[in-house]
Amino acid sequence: MTIFIVEDDKDIREMERYALQNSGFDVMEFCDAEQLEKTIRHTLPDLILLDIMLPGQDGLSLLEDLRQSPRTKHIPIMMVTAKTTEMDKVKGLDTGADDYITKPFGVMELISRVKALLRRSSLITQKQVYEYRGIILDDTSHIVTSMGEPCELTYKEYELLKFLISNPTVVLTREQIMNHVWDFDYEGESRTIDMHIKTLRKKLGDCGKEIRTVRNVGYKLGE
Repeated sequence: MTIFIVEDDKDIREMERYALQNSGFDVMEFCDAEQLEKTIRHTLPDLILLDIMLPGQDGLSLLEDLRQSPRTKHIPIMMVTAKTTEMDKVKGLDTGADDYITKPFGVMELISRVKALLRRSSLITQKQVYEYRGIILDDTSHIVTSMGEPCELTYKEYELLKFLISNPTVVLTREQIMNHVWDFDYEGESRTIDMHIKTLRKKLGDCGKEIRTVRNVGYKLGE
């Protein structure tokens, strides 16, 4: 699992990264909203640790933007703040934070709260956003982006991409694709699949090359 840390205090950021990496998480660090927004256009985390007091756009404003975007609204977000008044906590939760932790905090408390939030989030929703190397498919809003750019897909193109991206690096036979996407037996039909793969690759732009042909078998997404 990948966790994004948005924190301008280098010492706190390094402490959080060290604790999370030692617990088996992949971590990416950002010191402000601008850095985060550049990355989140093409890479989505499993959870965000978000400091309220950030240079430029503050954490609460950034949180509001993340919750308004269909691509990021379901990401679990834990606010990290030095503020201790009840009103600050309530404002963060009302804006869309899933939890908060107040500075100073211990490493064990941080890891425990992060794991608890991830467990709660997995119970609330099944996976709704799929990502693979710049391709993002949000199944709640039916929005697909390629390297941050929107892709207008037909219904069958969307279902075909969803089948591929939910089984990354797995070779899917033509029979499996036809049964899953078109809901009828393969029976030698290949032209329909090939045509949809061709248009899907084109619409995905540079990311279209991630759809690989496995000769005499079918297709797969990725290596």
